[in-house]
Amino acid sequence: MRTKILVIEDNEQNMYLTTFILQKHNFQVIQANNGIDGIEIASQEKPALILLDIQLPVMDGYSVARELRKNPASADIPIVAITSYAMPGDREQALQAGCTGYIEKPINPETFINEIRQYLRADNP
Repeated sequence: MRTKILVIEDNEQNMYLTTFILQKHNFQVIQANNGIDGIEIASQEKPALILLDIQLPVMDGYSVARELRKNPASADIPIVAITSYAMPGDREQALQAGCTGYIEKPINPETFINEIRQYLRADNP
């Protein structure tokens, strides 16, 4: 059974690249184009990992992370912020909102899989 990863991303090009890389490495990808859908999908699908853009319409990634942490169905799922926010304090803000990790955009296709694998639980290789 393939490891399921939820990608919450509103930019089509970023979604395409992330999905392409993940699928190439045999991950099952579920997509959400906004935070509200992402929260709902996370509760229903219970992915092994959530990749979360911070700059989203309607509800920003910080709010999405906080909501995911409040929900018992998604509270224990690792969340990795993937964002172009790279100023001092941005990483800390993502972690304080409930993210497990932080990867800066643009992602590096050569190192991306190894970066996200470190956030997968031992029972989800």
